[in-house]
Amino acid sequence: MKRMISAAIGMAFVAGALSTTSVLAATTLESVKAKGHLQCGVTSGLPGFSQPDQKGSWTGIDVDTCRAVAAAVFGDAKAVEFTPLTAKERFTALQSGEIDVLSRNTTWTLTRDVSLGLNFAGVNYYDGQGFLVNKDIGVDDAEQLDGATVCIQSGTTSELNLADYFRAKGMEFKPIVFDTSEQTVQGFAAGRCDVLTSDRSQLAALRSKLADPSTAKILPNTISKEPLGPVVRQGDDQWFNIVKWVLFAQINAEELGITMANVGEMLKSDNPNVQRLLGTDGDMGAKLGLPDDFGHAIVKQVGNYGEMYDRNVGPDTALGLERGINALWTNGGILYAPPVR
Repeated sequence: MKRMISAAIGMAFVAGALSTTSVLAATTLESVKAKGHLQCGVTSGLPGFSQPDQKGSWTGIDVDTCRAVAAAVFGDAKAVEFTPLTAKERFTALQSGEIDVLSRNTTWTLTRDVSLGLNFAGVNYYDGQGFLVNKDIGVDDAEQLDGATVCIQSGTTSELNLADYFRAKGMEFKPIVFDTSEQTVQGFAAGRCDVLTSDRSQLAALRSKLADPSTAKILPNTISKEPLGPVVRQGDDQWFNIVKWVLFAQINAEELGITMANVGEMLKSDNPNVQRLLGTDGDMGAKLGLPDDFGHAIVKQVGNYGEMYDRNVGPDTALGLERGINALWTNGGILYAPPVR
């Protein structure tokens, strides 16, 4: 009898814990809805990823990732406010609840994934660390950088990658550490270092800030893997799923040929994959706690992944970045999303 009672109590405890978890899982969504907007953590200003213009309007691929979440939750991509954060501040801001999602060119690593109480909700840009040098120093390869002074931003994976690379090559370097990416490029422009190291996309963005970008070049070496993407707090599976599937919806939309220009016409499609994504059939949105047409709202207001990429960092922008491995898996890249079904 005692064993039966103990087992019953144990089952009740587990059920209670699961019930509590279910309640907590809706907390972020409820709090976002209650305040009427999404609070998104971004950089203090990185072209192509997150940067305000002179009027304070934010643009960039990380900014659009948050606008897509706002479109899914509110049906309004403008229902989002942005909090600029340094690399050191970003995780604390998310952990404390100051922001609802961090979308700030942040690398997904094991340590960050398991020890900070955070979840990475996907990858919106596959990157790798590289080196930016002035052309006049005559360096064409990173293996020529022995003894170099290196401008680097603190609180990033770049610091460890840099040390690992130089140690493996039997080379030495002198780090010049700054708190923000803006400070690193200013230090580089002022001649405080021979080379600036960061993710290759960030190097392209920082080079565009130089008085004469043509005086600097990015070396061909890529010394690390840097999968960048949005981050949420652990313990809220519903919110984790929402942010994750918003990004997946954009990737799937590109694969299915759904664009900002044709999304209205695509509502008439008899393709079941299109119907489920746009909400004309099934209850995909309801499974997430969102309107069933959340995919339609995302594409109509923000666009598919390819559109988001091209207008912010693509070949026709100041960064001029080709799709490369960020192309769809059907086009020679590694971008791939689970199906909406």
